[in-house]
Amino acid sequence: MSSATAFYPIGTPGVPWGEAEKAEWLARQVRHRSYAEDVLARVDALRQRFDVEQYGQLDYAGERYPLYAIRNRGWRDGLPTVLVTGGVHGYETSGVHGALQFVERHGGDYEGRANLLAVPCVSPWAYERIHRWNMHAIDPNRSFRENSPAGESAALLQLVAPLRGRFVLHIDLHETTDSDESEFRPALAARDGKPFEPGEIPDGFYLVDDSENPQPAFQQAVIAAVEPVTHIAPADANGQIIGSEVVAPGVIRYPLQALGLCAGITGARYTTTTEVYPDSPRATPQQCNDAQVAAVRAAIGFALEHPAG
Repeated sequence: MSSATAFYPIGTPGVPWGEAEKAEWLARQVRHRSYAEDVLARVDALRQRFDVEQYGQLDYAGERYPLYAIRNRGWRDGLPTVLVTGGVHGYETSGVHGALQFVERHGGDYEGRANLLAVPCVSPWAYERIHRWNMHAIDPNRSFRENSPAGESAALLQLVAPLRGRFVLHIDLHETTDSDESEFRPALAARDGKPFEPGEIPDGFYLVDDSENPQPAFQQAVIAAVEPVTHIAPADANGQIIGSEVVAPGVIRYPLQALGLCAGITGARYTTTTEVYPDSPRATPQQCNDAQVAAVRAAIGFALEHPAG
């Protein structure tokens, strides 16, 4: 398939979308699942053991989505702070459920050792519609910057701002899915009036390190913890994963802050973005959740053991 023959049913090839095309795209979006049932009910159940705070609210065409963060108890200024985020892309299911599973089963393990801040579902509108973008056809994970156009990103930035300089770790939980090639990358090309260049979906788990602050030993510790749970993505024939050079088994690098990515918002020494592959015949949904949890636990463990880098 060449970029010249790539087709998306909205817009005119080579012409960026205007308001009419965005409205047509929005009209096609269907609610498939419930943020209240899948996420908020589990967050509410955590209130007995954790501090739960509402840090914002999205109001999309009369639908209100409260945004919640979870903190372990016994926060102290002298402790290192760690941030776990999921659901920046709402369709990446194990990011949300992996973050919740981690807090439910292991969130209490760090009291007295670290201040834990977890945000399990950054983009609830997109979670319900199993989509990458928000209601305005904006990708929150390219929007973590000052005067963000995405309400999801702006709210998280505001939550994190008072704690900048105190974070030792931020791990952001994602997935790479087959629908990236079948829907989301073609939609992006159409939205921006650019040709669609087909890519290759990696089969397995991988990590995205920060090219401006590489931490190879940290990344490899996370890979080693995940490998017994699910397989690690190999490099393609060009030595790459999703178009980026593989710098170590299962690891690529992006300039996180320059791209407006979530993992770049804290200034932490240790940052990583997980990428689980839920469409693999070798991975179940529970394995994907378990892989996210293994990654979080390994990341926190390494960060606490190596605070000076």
